Amino acid sequence: MRALKRVLAVGALAAPLMIGCAGLAAAQEGLNADWGQGRFVANENGAGVAGASSSVAPDGVAHTDFWIWADDTGVAGSFTGSGATWNGE
Repeated sequence: MRALKRVLAVGALAAPLMIGCAGLAAAQEGLNADWGQGRFVANENGAGVAGASSSVAPDGVAHTDFWIWADDTGVAGSFTGSGATWNGE
């Protein structure tokens, strides 16, 4: 049961990553370059998820990375995000 709860908790935390990737795929104008990578683990030691993504588009650039880990001692994590946007009009 504990492992199931961990899997559900990490899955819920990973949902924003999936939503963010869907937003990148919805870009409509100009050339875009997108990259993303993620990893998930759940075992007897705990459960965790990590991801990184970058994008370059006509209106800006962005990069994010994060990790979340849950075990018997608690939950820990980190998030970093940066970017710049511009408008040539």
